[in-house]
Amino acid sequence: MHLELRHLRSLRAIHEQGGLARAAEVLNLTQSALSHQIKALEEQAGIELFLRRTKPLRLSAAGMRLLRTAEAVLPLIEAAEAEFRAVEQGRAGRLHVAMECHHCFDWLLPVLDRFRRAWPEVDLDIRSSLALKALPALQKGQVDMVISSDPETLPGVAFQPLFDYAPTMVVPAAHPLAAKGHAEPQDLLGETLITYPMDRARLDVFSQFLDPAGVEPAHVRQVEQTAVALMLVASGRGVAVMPDWVLRAQGSDPELATIPLGPQGMLRRLYAALRQEDLALPYMAHVLRLARTEPMRLMR
Repeated sequence: MHLELRHLRSLRAIHEQGGLARAAEVLNLTQSALSHQIKALEEQAGIELFLRRTKPLRLSAAGMRLLRTAEAVLPLIEAAEAEFRAVEQGRAGRLHVAMECHHCFDWLLPVLDRFRRAWPEVDLDIRSSLALKALPALQKGQVDMVISSDPETLPGVAFQPLFDYAPTMVVPAAHPLAAKGHAEPQDLLGETLITYPMDRARLDVFSQFLDPAGVEPAHVRQVEQTAVALMLVASGRGVAVMPDWVLRAQGSDPELATIPLGPQGMLRRLYAALRQEDLALPYMAHVLRLARTEPMRLMR
């Protein structure tokens, strides 16, 4: 028996409409074409699917068994077709994000919360960059966006600028560096540096400030949460370097002082890395717009 989706759709329509004429109209077929289709199916099956002497037209026992198959299969097919149409129209898809900056959680979560309300059909996820190499994962299709401050030239990858930020040192209010007004790499020789638990190559304080000067802090202490790190700094347990927008979002604290790195300060830029073929997706354009405006809201 050669069973096709059109057969299941026709069987369901006849059952729901109670006759060939109304079912043919729903299926956009002539009544004759629908009748021939059902007759050919019955000949293949070798059994009648309808009790033709009843009004409205009723399914036979064999027809009811086939109807149960139609009711199980057709909703799955129709859901898949709807998903394909949504993807084709740019309303659905996947956005799995990996971050190379620990503090980006404070900024990205509000972005994604606003995004998922506007694009409910896009599958969202945040992947830890500690569990995978983010940019190679982007190239392999394992993630769809990487948040990074270190753009690279990679085939098939586009780095979209998001916003600039200033890595800023935070010290206890009574610390001598607060009076000095800025920090030099040598100022950290005797300090405990409180950092996020990340590869030091991804931390601005090392890659842009200490390593070029060949300076190592006396101790390094890793802390998961921004609030905990600031509490430790206020308690005199060390100093930390965070983006200026993180410190502004945390609000002013009389126990803390913020100072720039170097006399002129330092400016860095955050990027979103995407596969080039994904740049044209409408939901990607939207999430980039949100990602560029959310930090400004946090700084107010």
